[in-house]
Amino acid sequence: MSGRTTVRLGAGAGFAGDRIDPAVELAEHGNLDYLVFECLGERTVAAGHARRLTDPSAGYDPLLAARLRAVLPHCAVAGTTVVTNSGAAHPEAAGARAVAEVDALGLSSRVAIVTGDDVLDAVRTRDPVVWETGTRLSEIDDELISANAYLGAEPVAEALAAGADVVVTGRVADPALYLGPLLHEFGWDRADCDLLARGTLVGHLLECAGQLTGGYFADPPAKPVPDPARLGFPLADVDADGAAVLGKLARSGGRLDTRTCGEQLLYEVDDPGAYVTPDVVADFSGVTFEQSGVDRVIARGAAGRPRPESLKVTLGFRGGWLGEGQITYAGPRCLDRARMAADIVRERLVAVHGLDESSIEVEYIGAGAALRGLAPAGEPVEVRLRVAARVRPPSRRRRSAGRWNRCTPTDPPAVGERAATTGRSSRSVRACCRGWTSDRR
Repeated sequence: MSGRTTVRLGAGAGFAGDRIDPAVELAEHGNLDYLVFECLGERTVAAGHARRLTDPSAGYDPLLAARLRAVLPHCAVAGTTVVTNSGAAHPEAAGARAVAEVDALGLSSRVAIVTGDDVLDAVRTRDPVVWETGTRLSEIDDELISANAYLGAEPVAEALAAGADVVVTGRVADPALYLGPLLHEFGWDRADCDLLARGTLVGHLLECAGQLTGGYFADPPAKPVPDPARLGFPLADVDADGAAVLGKLARSGGRLDTRTCGEQLLYEVDDPGAYVTPDVVADFSGVTFEQSGVDRVIARGAAGRPRPESLKVTLGFRGGWLGEGQITYAGPRCLDRARMAADIVRERLVAVHGLDESSIEVEYIGAGAALRGLAPAGEPVEVRLRVAARVRPPSRRRRSAGRWNRCTPTDPPAVGERAATTGRSSRSVRACCRGWTSDRR
């Protein structure tokens, strides 16, 4: 326990490619105790493992060094500790890079790493049931390249207790990056589920950074957000009982009010009464938001139940080779012409190039593609036809999947532009459960 009555947490990132300048603004002007960079998604971890297969020194967030260079000088002045899951698929290498950046800046910051989330060998041995398919892992044809368990807040708190100024983790549950500092600062009883749930609520609201300050909320003209190009990232002042005052810097763009908080509360939440994390099953159904000033909101009311008996594990697979082509059709009957082209491409990819028809995906962008048939397409003024096909390399079909423009007819009238094609390796992500272990450090 530190003896602080409140702890100020700032959100430095909400995804791997997030802006750096709002984090610098918080580090310099936010008077933070902790600056948290949440940079991982399921596919981000799998992509890191794929990079590591070709370069053993890779696998962590490519922006880690740039972020640390930008904020550490300000953090050193303000006494702010950095916590990040930018270690991704290789926290050890990320930690070494963090040490190198600290040394290059002439600072004395201490770096800790959290490992234990890589459970690839254990998963291969146990052959668990994969949630999405209902089958055993061994029954899936794709090559398994990664398996990472979602760790909780405890190892983050332990790293802080050891005196770390920078904590670099791999796959830690997003809210746990914020809950860990609260456990460390307030010495919360790990069996007090209500306190854990309140800390998890704070982490859940902050974890996506600019989403809380209007990035997710913006929908003009009904829901305007001021100065979104300078969108500020949020912070929270949390007391020892877990009540939080959410806010942002007055100098930054965006908005933070009960409406932005309400939308973020429900983001990626299947059941508000049972938000499952490695630390607690949080009940957000009683959460309330109270506007306490301009860009200031009080959040309280989360309750909790004991954590589950198993950890979620994300599984990354080599998904083969994805070839993709796009072409625009414009003017009267553009959707009909796009459909004609799609039929030709599909037929030739199967009959001439030997692809499995089930591996081919067709979308008519601008004609209801995002709604997946839930609304009529109408008569659009232009349509972007997208055809994608997935094959397992190496094979001649790999090249065919990326050259589908050779399957189309000569450009019909009113085509906006010629076809553009790309090809790349792909990865798929699924999930399973793994029992608790003591190796979570």
